[in-house]
Order: sequence, then structure tokens, then C-alpha cells
Amino acid sequence: MISVAQHLGRILDVVQPLSPLAMNLLEAHGCVLTEDVVAPAPLPGFDNSAVDGYAVRVADVASATADDPVVLPVTGDVAAGPASPLRVSAGSCVRIMTGAAVPAGADSVIPVEWTDGGVATVVIRRAPVEGANVRRVGEDVASGDTVLAAGSRLGAVQIGLAAAVGRSRVLVRPRPRVVVVSTGSELVEAGQPLGPGRIADANSPALTAAAVEAGAIAYRVGIVPDDPRALEATLEDQLVRADVLVTSGGVSVGAYDVVKEVLSRLGTVSFDKVAMQPGMPQGFGTIGPESTPVFGLPGNPVSALVSFETFVRPALRKMLGVTPLERPRVQAVTRFELRSPLAKTSYLRVGLSLEKGQHVVTPVSGTGSHLLAGMSRASALAVIPEGVERVAPGDPVEVLVLERRGR
Repeated sequence: MISVAQHLGRILDVVQPLSPLAMNLLEAHGCVLTEDVVAPAPLPGFDNSAVDGYAVRVADVASATADDPVVLPVTGDVAAGPASPLRVSAGSCVRIMTGAAVPAGADSVIPVEWTDGGVATVVIRRAPVEGANVRRVGEDVASGDTVLAAGSRLGAVQIGLAAAVGRSRVLVRPRPRVVVVSTGSELVEAGQPLGPGRIADANSPALTAAAVEAGAIAYRVGIVPDDPRALEATLEDQLVRADVLVTSGGVSVGAYDVVKEVLSRLGTVSFDKVAMQPGMPQGFGTIGPESTPVFGLPGNPVSALVSFETFVRPALRKMLGVTPLERPRVQAVTRFELRSPLAKTSYLRVGLSLEKGQHVVTPVSGTGSHLLAGMSRASALAVIPEGVERVAPGDPVEVLVLERRGR
């Protein structure tokens, strides 16, 4: 057997970040920038009002109080849009809307709530300070500022900022396209009647969702029977749209393990026994004219998902150009005894909580690789390294965090 680290190291030596691509902003959501985004102009681009109210000169309203208000004539309205030619002269004001350019002569904006809301004249019951409620040109971003650095991941806020400085396209590392295939003549589509010896395909929906959660674009092909010709034809058909192929099932030593049979004669794919539980049989290599990486994962659903977390997710994140490659790990204390084969790294399904500032793990499932319901209750995987057979209650254990729960 080879170690988990050896198998992962081989994968990460082969898989490389995808080449940059110019994409429309919304298409680039979730991608990583490979260029700096620089503001060609200041943001805001002009002095504008932060509120609905009245543009005034502070000198004209400095004495305003609730008991002794100031009354000014309103000489016009300024709405958001093209700049207005209106000017605020001494002893007057202009009604203004949020986002509208502050007219010449004004140095502050009084919120409408401080007034009677008048149209021809306005009663002002409170005095502002100079510059109140005015968004100054360039106060957010100055011309020439780098607003997003290369390496930034584009979420909603980053996309909004790129749009605000006038970018409609950006150069990014695209999301890898992952094609997921389940193999096995015993499988049927979820929702279809189950005959004797048949089971619903859980792997391809789960692995497709896992790929999306890792940041990829994922395509579920569905079920391919235990027929070498059908599997080879399916893989060849999918190469045109795949940056990564993921299969599940058929990688062990059974007489009908056709994935191993087919992939072993294609490209550089090899199959190894990895010293891990669950998920010992693993296949990896490249096929096709573009040397597309292909992962042959075990067929048991928990084995497939743990294998995805251990090997596929880090590869996808490397292709995306993001770090860290793995999910976060924390040190926790176990409330129950943990057992592991001496020669393997075990990934045990556990619940993770925070008690008095300390991470604590508790059992949620047995160790069977078919126990998918137990996997659904796990918020973490306790990682027991090779050479350790037992972790006693109260002892520390490293935990791979799947999702945050508890307080």
C-alpha cells in the first residue's frame, strides 16, 4: 500500500492551475483573478448627496434649532442623474435626492427629517456641520487605486466593485469542469422502482454536488452499466467538456470491476491500494489528447465521499488557483474511544462542537463505508494517522472540518 500523502502528492504533481480566461463578470463569479483591477477614475466620481434632503450653505442655517428654526426659499430640485446647472446662493437652498450631484455653492445636505419637507420654502430645525451627508469624490477609491489584486476570489462584493469601477470583463482562472460518472449494472436512477438486487444511485448526485461545493462546474452523466465498451464510449464522449473526470465504482478486484479494466489501458491511469479507511482502492491518471485528469473512486458512498474530500477537492482547488487546498483542520478532544487499523489512516465520522472554548468530537455513525445516513450527520472527520490504533477518551485528535456546528 501507499500512504495518503504519497497518493495526494502524485495527484498534485499532475494537476495544474487552469490557464487564465477573459470572462464576463457574472460568469467569473467564484473564480480567481489573474490580473489586478485598477480604478481608471475616482469612486464616487463626483460629490453627491447621501440622503434625501436640502443642499445648503452651513453659514445660512448655523443658528437653526427646533425652537428657533430657519426658513429658506427652495430654488429648485436636483435628482440623481445628469449634473444640474442649479447653484445654491446665499440665503437659499435646493431640494436634493440621494445620489444626486451636490450643486455648486452648497457645502452640506440637511436630511428631510430635520425639516418640514417644504417645496417652495423649507423650515429647518437643526444645523448641520460642514460637509454633512456629502459623499466626497474619491472618498472610496482614488483614480489609479488597485481595487482588486490578482489572486482575489470573486464573490458578490468583488463583482460589484469591479462593475463600479467600469469593468465588464476580467481575466480569471476559470472554474474546472468536472464530469461525474457512476458505474454498476445494479444501479438505478433515484426515484425509479427498485427491483431485486438493485440500488438507487447516490454517488453521482453526491459527487456532483461535492464538486460544485469545491468551486467547480459539474456535470452528472448518470449511470453506466458494467460494460467496458459502454464505459469507454462514455468517457471518450465526455472528454470534450471535461477538465476532470470522476468515476465511482469498479476500482477493486472484482470480476466485474470494469472501470479498472478500461482505465488501466487508457493514458496513464493506475490503481493503488492507499493506506486509508474508508477508501483503500484508488485510481488516478490522465487520458485523452489533453491529458485530462481522471479519478477512479470506490463505489461505496462513504468511501467515495471521503476519497473526494481527501484527493479530488484539493486537486480542484489547485486548478482554481485558490488556497488552502484542504478544508480547515482543528485540534479537538474526543469524548469516546477511537479505533483505527494500525497500518492505515482512518477518517471517522464525528460531530464537532465547541465547549468552553475547546473543540469536542462525539460519535455520529459506525465505520461501515455504506452508512450514508451516518455520514450526513457528521460535521467533521476525525483523522487517525497511520501507526495509531487507539485514541482514548479525553485525548486530542486532529479533525477535518466539513461544516461548522455548535457554539
